[in-house]
Amino acid sequence: MNEIYRQLFCLGIFILVGIAIGFLFDCFRILRKSFKTADWITYIQDIIFWILTGIIILFSIFKFNNGEIRSYIILGIFFGFLIYILTISRVIVKYSVRVIQLVKKIISYPIHIIVNILRKFILNPIKKIFNKVKTLNNKNLQNMTKNNKKIIKKQEN
Repeated sequence: MNEIYRQLFCLGIFILVGIAIGFLFDCFRILRKSFKTADWITYIQDIIFWILTGIIILFSIFKFNNGEIRSYIILGIFFGFLIYILTISRVIVKYSVRVIQLVKKIISYPIHIIVNILRKFILNPIKKIFNKVKTLNNKNLQNMTKNNKKIIKKQEN
């Protein structure tokens, strides 16, 4: 009878492991929905997810079941993941993405103001100076070519 309780305890632990893996899966989903990334970064995120999932499962198997793989472990992980995905996953992803979008807006507003101030008082004056120098150089170049043409005409005569 004691063995049955131990196996039920392990089943409960691995249901929790499945829920943890579902939450980890949602963390990567939240990142993908909140930040636009290149395809190769998505591939790297997938690899990281599977490595972390493997570490969590192996650690749990060695910690709670002495390294023995039993069918109820696989079923527990599957049902835990399924329970998480079917119950609270949608809510967590929805509100986490909203919170991240709000934080991005809150952070980007002061940055936008600072960039506009820098552009107005530092970048635009520097740009005007470079444009003036460029136009002066162009005028000098035009004057030099006119003078060169005059000198060539004088030499031809």
